[in-house]
Formats: sequence, structure tokens, C-alpha cells
Amino acid sequence: MAGGWAKDGAVSEQIEASINDELARLKARKAPKGESRTHCAECEEPIPEARRQALPGVKLCIDCVRERDGLAQARGGINRRGSKDSQLK
Repeated sequence: MAGGWAKDGAVSEQIEASINDELARLKARKAPKGESRTHCAECEEPIPEARRQALPGVKLCIDCVRERDGLAQARGGINRRGSKDSQLK
């Protein structure tokens, strides 16, 4: 139910548009190309054949990717919500 001047279903349309924009952005980003490595570039462990076929141009094993992604998330550290409780901790 929309209120004010908005037509019915306007919120749903806006959510769908946001999702479609994000999907288009993800599809447009550069994906690795070329021949996949047989061994991880960081730890030298073998990369499974199924991963190499699923991701052309893959350079890292799944464990190294998870480790790198985990470190990137841990660096955040800044609370942008600004709630009073979060500022007291």
C-alpha cells in the first residue's frame, strides 16, 4: 500500500529496480579470463578440477579466497549506524 502521491506497488518496483541494477553491475564487472592455474598462487596447493572449470582463469584455491575475504571484512571497524548503544561499546 503506497501513501501520498506514490502509486500502489511503487516500493516493490523500487526494490526490484535496485536488485536489477546490482545484478547488472555484478555481470558487468571483469571476471578472470584465460587458463586457470593448476596450483594456488598463494599456498601452492592444487586447485580442484571442478573449480578450474567453473571459474575460468582462477588463480587461488577456495581456502585462500575465504581467508582473504575474511580479512577484508574484519578491517571495517567503523560503525556507521550511529546508534547510542554501539557508540558506548
